[in-house]
Amino acid sequence: MGKIASQSIQTAIFSYLGVVLGYINVLWLYPYSLDATQLGTFRTIQDLGLLFVPFAQLGVGHGITRFFPQLEKNQSAFLSYSLLFSLLGFALVSLLFFGFKEPIISLFATNSPEVVDFLGIVLLITLFSLLSSVLDAFARSYLKVAIPTFFREVFLRLLTSILVGIYLLKWISFEQVMQGLVLVYGIALVGVLIYLIWLGVLKLDFTWTNFPKGFRSSFLRFSLITFLATAASTLIMKIDSIMVSSMVSLEANAIYSIAFYMALVIELPRRAISQVSMPVIADHFAKNQIPEINRLYRQISNRQLYICLFLFALIWNSIDQIYHFVPNREIYQAGKWVVFYIGIGKIFDVAFSVNSEILVFSKYYRFNLILTIAMSALIILVNYWLIPIYGIEGAAMGSALVMLLFNLVKYAYLKAKLNLEPFSWDTAKILFIGFICLAIGILPELQLIPFLIILIKSTLVLGVYILLSKVLNVGNEEWKFIKKRLKKSEP
Repeated sequence: MGKIASQSIQTAIFSYLGVVLGYINVLWLYPYSLDATQLGTFRTIQDLGLLFVPFAQLGVGHGITRFFPQLEKNQSAFLSYSLLFSLLGFALVSLLFFGFKEPIISLFATNSPEVVDFLGIVLLITLFSLLSSVLDAFARSYLKVAIPTFFREVFLRLLTSILVGIYLLKWISFEQVMQGLVLVYGIALVGVLIYLIWLGVLKLDFTWTNFPKGFRSSFLRFSLITFLATAASTLIMKIDSIMVSSMVSLEANAIYSIAFYMALVIELPRRAISQVSMPVIADHFAKNQIPEINRLYRQISNRQLYICLFLFALIWNSIDQIYHFVPNREIYQAGKWVVFYIGIGKIFDVAFSVNSEILVFSKYYRFNLILTIAMSALIILVNYWLIPIYGIEGAAMGSALVMLLFNLVKYAYLKAKLNLEPFSWDTAKILFIGFICLAIGILPELQLIPFLIILIKSTLVLGVYILLSKVLNVGNEEWKFIKKRLKKSEP
């Protein structure tokens, strides 16, 4: 866990820098510079482009992580092979996109016709994001996670800020903003390329005959089997936003997107830990170290749940004051309960730890495929049921419900097949602490300026969290780590 912790902290720093930029963008710059319909269009086009990435990738990302440890040489040939395979996937997605263009247009024509004008941008965003994701997976196999995270989480958002800022100054039109998204994703891709070249690991080699016997067929079979699971997982994350645009309106999607982003902060520690843990899990499976996987499974569950519940309590207790700083808050504050339901869904996900990652790198990876496809179909059905009744809150409730069911099934399967258990008495203690801190929100509202209310509530949540952690003897590893980092920063 120490190895993962040291790697994760660098990734987490860049992830949270990205959060700061994201908060500035999503909670102030975007709603200040763009009207609700423009913001809905801006987010929908990006979501569509990113939704197609796992379909084009054909599972190459997980394939690289799983099979990279089997290579003592020929890594450059493996990269070129993977890139070519993913480009083939992109060509297939492009053909399907143009083949089904009319149904796609009809999906948005009634409630969100503005999206139709920018559908051509979608595939270019897909292409650049696809290549970036393959290079990310390659860098991750060397445990070089931080810099690719910087380009994905920080640099990309910074460029987007500049793009929208130029529009705010009236130097370009909204149409040019949408076209500029292509340039933004392209520049971020170039940044990752330059980094890998600087590391000396990006060397294209098309000598594919020197792989170990059966390597290519095993890699292709694994990638093709797991790609549907990856694609379905992305569909679970993105489909609610797209369905809100098509079934309600672009303005509703703008409200939903801002609320969703607030809740997304809760799971950032999970993302940082997951990226570094994947190659470690793959290595443990390669050595058949099941007890080590179980230990990692439980440690990650407790660490993620402890940190993420604290973040959830901070956000939810100050949710009204956070919305106070959003331009046109009378429009966007309608997403308040979306934050709550999505937050609950994220807590479900982090509590069940790295179950998806374990399944993907185990011999039971086919089950993950079946389950993820079933869950993606279920969330579409649930959204069709709940969105007409509850609007954007229905989409959030559907996501939380499916996330719970998704994780319960994975938990039961891993328990039955590998006897893995992520939960302990510490889990119950952490949940109790989180519930108490969330309940702070029922206290009478203070009649002060919003910034002071946020400061007071956050201090109260932090104090209660630390006090109960000491009393119940949980979170010791996390606080020792924080103290260690603070001591290192002292002059």
